[in-house]
Amino acid sequence: MQDVNIVGGGVIGLSIAYELAIRGLSVTVFDRQQFGKEASWAGAGMLPPADRESATTPRLMLRAASQPLWPDWSQQLQEESGVDNGYLNCGGLHVAYATDTPDWQGYLDEWKQTGVRLEELDATLLRERAPYLSEQIPSAFYLPDMGQVRNPRHMQALLAACLKRGVKLEPGTPIVGFAREGSKVTGVRTYAGIQRAGRTIIAGGAWSPEILNQLDLKCELVPIQGQIVLLSMDRLPFQAVIESGKRYLVPRSDGRLLIGSTERDIGFNKQNTAEGVAGLIEFAQTLVPALKQARFERAWAGLRPKSIDGLPYLGYVDGYENLLMAAGHYRDGLQLSPITARLIRQLICEEPTDVPLDAFSCSRGMTD
Repeated sequence: MQDVNIVGGGVIGLSIAYELAIRGLSVTVFDRQQFGKEASWAGAGMLPPADRESATTPRLMLRAASQPLWPDWSQQLQEESGVDNGYLNCGGLHVAYATDTPDWQGYLDEWKQTGVRLEELDATLLRERAPYLSEQIPSAFYLPDMGQVRNPRHMQALLAACLKRGVKLEPGTPIVGFAREGSKVTGVRTYAGIQRAGRTIIAGGAWSPEILNQLDLKCELVPIQGQIVLLSMDRLPFQAVIESGKRYLVPRSDGRLLIGSTERDIGFNKQNTAEGVAGLIEFAQTLVPALKQARFERAWAGLRPKSIDGLPYLGYVDGYENLLMAAGHYRDGLQLSPITARLIRQLICEEPTDVPLDAFSCSRGMTD
């Protein structure tokens, strides 16, 4: 019997598995398909900065606890796996773009309240520092501590590190039920039989409600589709992430550029649309006119798991002694994966948690 079964092999599930394996626990991870092929793979890999002393909201507290973990987390994964996840402190520009940030001053003030390092750039400074931007952009602010990783490479590193640590991986293995004894989940049912474990963690992203239905639990969590476009140039004219509202440009060192992202509540639909792709390309070329010469590579869509209030569900599920959940991270799954893994490990090992978990209680969106 394993110590822990994890249902869901995305960045959250694999990060938890790796963290638990470091502590010597035996772990099996199940996924209905290949690991890390949903939202974990589809995202752009941005790592926004945060300041722990100034963090006042639950979301900022999580971000502020996770962001400092990334350098060591990435280095350790590379040492164990031999895979460089592309972690980079690249800096970021937030630009005033009328359709995305109509209340620019309010938006700027919100960022100032987070306590992160920030430099305001008026039109003159912006022309000097970012001549590649459209002259129609009147102002911006620069975040020197913005980072990024390359999602597919990070997933490769996690998979290899988990295997090296003895994690048992079961891709292409849907969960068809659970074994229960009173208030305990004693195992997961697959087509091959029951796989028993002392604890079970649900980390199925947007598919978590479907998994929990097999325990007669209803979970308030929906998939939100986001489309991304990939362009490329021999040499991009900028290296920093550029953001405007919820849309962004993420440059890679090899000349590729990720443009995101749309948001649509349309169920489990991952089809790109002409409108979505065209809108993202127009957005990018409006901000950086030189991108009109870029090559179109491809487009794709992922499904972000959004909870009842946009915050993840983290912790034990009411009514069960040994069932935990880590899902609903919405747009922040990759960014929050190190702290999520750490918090779940702390709960299982009965240690104090780095962040208070009341705001992330599973009872917020769970009914039976």
